[in-house]
Amino acid sequence: MSSVGTGWKEVIAADEAARHAEAAKMMAAMQKRKDERFGSGRALHRKPLAAVRGKLRVLDDLPEHARHGLFATPGVHEVWVRLSNGAMDKQSNRRPDIRGFAMRVFGVEGEAALGGRTDHQDISLINQVAFAFPDSRHFFGLVEAAGRSPGAVIGWMFKTFGLIGGFKQLKRLAATAGKPFTGFATEAFASTLPISCGPAAVKVRLLPPAGLKPRAEVNGDWAGDLTAQAAAGPLKYRLQLQFFVDEARTPLEDASVEWPESVAPFVDVAELVLEAPSTDVDFIARVEAGVFDPWQALAAHRPLGEVMRARKAAYFSSQQVRGAV
Repeated sequence: MSSVGTGWKEVIAADEAARHAEAAKMMAAMQKRKDERFGSGRALHRKPLAAVRGKLRVLDDLPEHARHGLFATPGVHEVWVRLSNGAMDKQSNRRPDIRGFAMRVFGVEGEAALGGRTDHQDISLINQVAFAFPDSRHFFGLVEAAGRSPGAVIGWMFKTFGLIGGFKQLKRLAATAGKPFTGFATEAFASTLPISCGPAAVKVRLLPPAGLKPRAEVNGDWAGDLTAQAAAGPLKYRLQLQFFVDEARTPLEDASVEWPESVAPFVDVAELVLEAPSTDVDFIARVEAGVFDPWQALAAHRPLGEVMRARKAAYFSSQQVRGAV
């Protein structure tokens, strides 16, 4: 058996479960407040932009260390995609935001990461290469403050990081959220956080179709932009895995570190082929009511690291609030 991507270790603090439970309660309370304003919805990535049908074709002749779980056998799988804004509010699509690219892959069968069996694999991606903070503590603090007001965010930053550190964090946050976005057919998306691929730890990246150029004057109509980009035919993306090397260069528990491609090159494992965004109201409603959660996964692709463990508690709490579980 290949040893590529192995040697990693999860480090679980004694107070972690209690912290995650408290964070999940905070997220649920914030979600309920937002529901009063916007109607029932997710805690984060509340505003949907498009629901899309697609096919995921697992490639032939993958290297041994990639042939696990979803990627164990070549074949074609049905995929549902939910594209979204990352914010907890339903705000203008023209505002700076993180964009989400969530997939549910059907036609798999095996032991589930949450126990029992599963027939699907969820993959959650955003248009960022690393998480905002090393662990979930500061992330949940930021979310709680952002759920109250922009002024609360500024106050939280200075209280948490001090005067100089607060300014640095505000600048970094503005750069992250304000990163120019050209469209779902012309941007790369990444998991930013690791999952397992059999015995290996990996991160996931989705590269956009080759040769497409950003369209002018999209004006925040990201679904319309994707429809226009798909006018000449289905859109073909490359799904890739990046394998853990060592804790110094590809840390598992520090979510803020981008794994350098020079040290950990990406391996193509599948091709995602997307149609134009659906106009079928029943399909759109099913996607919006559905669950897209990295823990809805095969055991072979169990999410790894403290932030992913925090996600397990927070996502389940959010799903309970909106009646999705």
